[in-house]
Amino acid sequence: MLFRTLSAAVYGIDADLVDIEVDITATRGESEQASAVTIVGLPDAAVRESRERIRAALQNCGFFFPFQKTTINLAPADVRKEGASFDLPIALGILGAGGDLAEETSLIHVLCVGELSLDGRVRPIKGALPIAILAREGKIRHLILPEENAKEAAVVAGVNVYPVADLKSATRLVAALRSSDPPEPLKVDPTEILSHTGNYSVDFHEVRGQVSAKRALEIASAGGHNILLIGPPGSGKTMLAKRLPTIMPPLEFEAALELTKIHSVAGLTGRAGLVTERPFRSPHHTISNAGLIGGGAVPRPGEVSLAHQGVLFLDELPEFDRSVLEVLRQPLEDQKVTISRAAMSLTFPAAFMLAAAMNPCPCGFWNDPTRECRCSPIQVQRYVGRISGPLLDRIDIHIDVPAVKFRELAGDTHPETDSSTTIRNRVIAARERQLKRFSSEKIFSNATMTPRMIRRYCRIDTASEQMLEHAMTRVGLSARAYDRILKVSRTIADLEGSEKIQSTHVSEAVGYRSLDRTYWT
Repeated sequence: MLFRTLSAAVYGIDADLVDIEVDITATRGESEQASAVTIVGLPDAAVRESRERIRAALQNCGFFFPFQKTTINLAPADVRKEGASFDLPIALGILGAGGDLAEETSLIHVLCVGELSLDGRVRPIKGALPIAILAREGKIRHLILPEENAKEAAVVAGVNVYPVADLKSATRLVAALRSSDPPEPLKVDPTEILSHTGNYSVDFHEVRGQVSAKRALEIASAGGHNILLIGPPGSGKTMLAKRLPTIMPPLEFEAALELTKIHSVAGLTGRAGLVTERPFRSPHHTISNAGLIGGGAVPRPGEVSLAHQGVLFLDELPEFDRSVLEVLRQPLEDQKVTISRAAMSLTFPAAFMLAAAMNPCPCGFWNDPTRECRCSPIQVQRYVGRISGPLLDRIDIHIDVPAVKFRELAGDTHPETDSSTTIRNRVIAARERQLKRFSSEKIFSNATMTPRMIRRYCRIDTASEQMLEHAMTRVGLSARAYDRILKVSRTIADLEGSEKIQSTHVSEAVGYRSLDRTYWT
């Protein structure tokens, strides 16, 4: 008897439909060959091993496992299938082919995913959100999946999501869905989930001193600019960077949905459902190219994609392998990563803010007024030279973070600083001005302006032009650095509510290019 069920396979951040056909063929005798289970359709090792998991799960749940020859086809047959999420639909297909479900010959109105334990429990899978979106687009009414993935899938409207804990409950659910009184699906309100955002454990009001660095981070957040923090060990560079997501605008639903898709295929969502807060990813400097950009036989998202809509923080920037840093150049420009393999080519979104930190020299105390630097000028130049000029040009803001003075650290007499909520409100106001300005464009922040947009929206007066000309001839700025200064100037003007870029805005933006000095290049 032939029985059909539906499942899905995740490739990149999208899912494709997989048609599972189970055929149990009556044979004569009880030979080992006759009772074999064969899985075809380019299964990987995890899918091939599902035969033993499914056999044990069916028997331990009190179901009869057929002795006849069983052939399982995963269609389309020319696309590789990987992972254990096909266990549940294959088990239901075997039960259906054996006549244990109903008189129908298929479950084509139900999409099933789930890994089975030997005792029949259903384990969580990766990529529940893309699978739910696939079900909605394919007009499949019902989605059966593990309990741990239910909230994540239920944020997709138009699909009835049913969580199951084990194989027995899945069979009862299938029977109930065919009845005249089907059970109620799980309901989740995305608006309510998004309303609980912003509960961060850190805040900018905890940071003492570093007024200029906090100002630079506010500008970076307001315009979506990349930023580099330069200072001695212990000056608070990492502490400042970790607070950057607390002043970024809250995620809207569509952005949260796209971010959740990435984290879902990486298995990082858990029971939370939507990812509602901007991510902060801080990989170690020993990370590989594939770990940063993504990769694998079937490509998986890397750190740049996991930081989508958030912050990618690279501490001790010169310690990263140069080849690893160079692969960042394309994602910083295109805000996406394309990974090509012989069998497929996948694209992951990578619209992140790059925040990096470094010491000014190998020992960390170059130009420090309290500690003596042991590094020679050549050592300093080599240290900074580990970062290529093209990468530095893609970082809009370079800000010095000096060591905090004792008086700013000790006692309760330090001046009260703005909280993250106060700064975030200013950032949101600046972003709203940008959204209004770019309403006819396909961008959302000043940092992503094209050269044509810079000429249109970043016009400056004669005094500002002379200032920039002086900076380019004396400091040796590149043409890309010139555009970056104009973008940052536009953001500073937006924070002050000014329609025109003033010379003071340009002067401040030029000050945020501290690495663009002749002896550093």
